[in-house]
Amino acid sequence: MSLKTSNGLLHIISHTDLDGVAAAALAWHVHHDCGDPIRVSLTGYGEVDNLILETRRSGTRMIALDLSPQFQATVDEIDASFSPEAPPFLFDHHASTFEKFSNRPWIVVDMSCCGALVYWNWLHAGNADESALRRAGALKEIVRIANDRDLWINEDPDGRLWQAMVTLCGEWGAFARLVANPDAAFTESERGAVADFVSRQEERFGRASEHLVKSRIGGPGEQGEMAFLGDGYLEFGDTSDFCGMILDRPKEGRTAPVLVALAYKKPGGNWAVSLRSRGGLAGRVVSLLKDGRRIRGGGHGDAAALYFPPNYNEGGIKDSIQAALAAQKESSSGMGVTLGDLLKGSS
Repeated sequence: MSLKTSNGLLHIISHTDLDGVAAAALAWHVHHDCGDPIRVSLTGYGEVDNLILETRRSGTRMIALDLSPQFQATVDEIDASFSPEAPPFLFDHHASTFEKFSNRPWIVVDMSCCGALVYWNWLHAGNADESALRRAGALKEIVRIANDRDLWINEDPDGRLWQAMVTLCGEWGAFARLVANPDAAFTESERGAVADFVSRQEERFGRASEHLVKSRIGGPGEQGEMAFLGDGYLEFGDTSDFCGMILDRPKEGRTAPVLVALAYKKPGGNWAVSLRSRGGLAGRVVSLLKDGRRIRGGGHGDAAALYFPPNYNEGGIKDSIQAALAAQKESSSGMGVTLGDLLKGSS
């Protein structure tokens, strides 16, 4: 399809975690002196395709960071309308993005660093003038911290504190802070607030770890374990840190589970279950279980969620997810399983 003439607007689309917020702030500082209006969308995988398509069709310039399209139709439309002479507009670092889109001229993918650093490196590879690079320089430290944090390098404790800042203030509050003050150094008050949050979070993590239920998937030496945590142990904003600890930093002598499932009972009685994995397993579990009626779900490969009605209990939720994991294992072996098979006996 043909695109309309550019309307002068720049649309920055980025993720809602520290990496995404830092990337968006970097792009804002690089471009805000150009005199054009800037729209910023901090979003997740459920909305990124709609935002990209809306922006492309309007003829608006776009920079998409730390996110990539989830649907082939979106990719096909970009492929059909993208001019080979145009610069890339999407900068990401996820393995799934590299596997699907690394040969496209409109995307820059580097799995060795975080999304913000992918964009930083591209700018410094001769793709920005000196004025823009000076403005980018103010974000150098927060980009470094975001990289340490997103890759779980854990060399800088401020990575944990900055993620706490995103949780406490929300992605828009943290973005506004970096627009108003791009210095990654905390004020005394900021450091006190985020350090207190992390201290309380560590106490919750200790209690939650004691109540994790491990379940083997398949026989010994096969697919591994699922770790399930029921309601009442964690708070909003704990999910990424807690699951990262379980998946990426197992205790000495222990093997990390292949999936972590955290169940929360909402005030109305419904259940929200956060799923985290490595290698896309969480997304495949959601695809197997969601039926659009009783069980809803969404997300992406390694960070997804399921929503169960009030008549389910924790045992039924755990059994359903285990059934989906078993079905995934059987499917990969060429054996078909239906939704009815998955939910048989669950309530």
